[in-house]
Amino acid sequence: MTTALSQQLISWRRELHKNPELSGQEFATTERIRRWLEQANIRQLNYPLKTGVIAEIGTGESLIALRADIDALPIDESSGVDFSSQHAGVMHACGHDVHSSVMLGAALLLKAREAELPGRVRILFQPAEETFTGAQQLIDAGVLEGVQAIFGMHNPPELPVGTFSARGGPFYANVDRFVIRVTGKGAHAARPQEGVDAIVTASQIVTALQTLPSRSFSSLESVVVSVTRFHGGNTWNVLPQTVELEGTVRTHSHSVRAAVPEKIRQVIQGVATAFGAQAELEWQAGPPALVNSEHWATFSQQVAAASGYQLKPAEIQMGGEDFAFYLHHVPGVFVSIGSASEYGLHHPQFKPDEALILPAANYFARLAEQALTSLKQSSPQAVNA
Repeated sequence: MTTALSQQLISWRRELHKNPELSGQEFATTERIRRWLEQANIRQLNYPLKTGVIAEIGTGESLIALRADIDALPIDESSGVDFSSQHAGVMHACGHDVHSSVMLGAALLLKAREAELPGRVRILFQPAEETFTGAQQLIDAGVLEGVQAIFGMHNPPELPVGTFSARGGPFYANVDRFVIRVTGKGAHAARPQEGVDAIVTASQIVTALQTLPSRSFSSLESVVVSVTRFHGGNTWNVLPQTVELEGTVRTHSHSVRAAVPEKIRQVIQGVATAFGAQAELEWQAGPPALVNSEHWATFSQQVAAASGYQLKPAEIQMGGEDFAFYLHHVPGVFVSIGSASEYGLHHPQFKPDEALILPAANYFARLAEQALTSLKQSSPQAVNA
């Protein structure tokens, strides 16, 4: 049974990997997951979703949720595996195919014990994680109604297979995006004194922004400011009129996050004024910080240890994860299970070790059943911590 299940989950993972779909376009992925759940006689719930699948196992009032993400990235794969992406420019370079196969495995294991479950397990196969829109779509559709706790995973390639980490409190970061438009005065490159150099101004802005973490906020706060795009000009001998910068800010504190946009405005307007230019900021708020429940973080670690995982300290992350939206409505925990890839997430040669899949499926099935048992035995105050 164990060997057969492992082979089945790996087969499903490889089929998903060969047929990746971008955020919001996961139509074939949705149909595959639906078909596999139907074959296992696992009931599916009807929500107004364009893509994604919601399944449920068990009966009773107690209800917890497991979440997998199903979308891929706009990356050309170069991993060299036999089941490489058949869709040019699209790849499961973040392991969402692994997450989906893990939760499909948990569903099969829970289905086999459905009569003994002390409640219901709702499994969310969520679209559009990479664009940070999928979780909110599911929340708006009502999938969290009645859910008392929610659990999800990522597969860090830097962790060996068989290792597990989780932490209570802040884990992943607030993710915000900015666009800065600098307007100067165009001129011939041989006569820069006749213009206002937007490229020089923008370059000084990039440098000045790096002082925000060290000079505008406490060194005890986590703040990352990264300019990731610098676009200006279209030929070699003309100073452009405008330059556009784009980047991201990562924080964990709500108050620091709220203060950053005004600090950026002060910096860019001050630098622009000094050079005789103008600068404006467009701020786009992304997902909030992912804050795990202390109770469920400890609980998840206890179940992991009993499942044979080696526990590792969980380092705070500056990456973002739209699982955070769920945790603003329902307590729960997002955990890390090692995938031991030589190449990192979002890399065209990312290649997670499939040996993680079956143990992780067993873990989430055990976690779900024990969480339901805990909910029956514990007070609401204890599990909502």
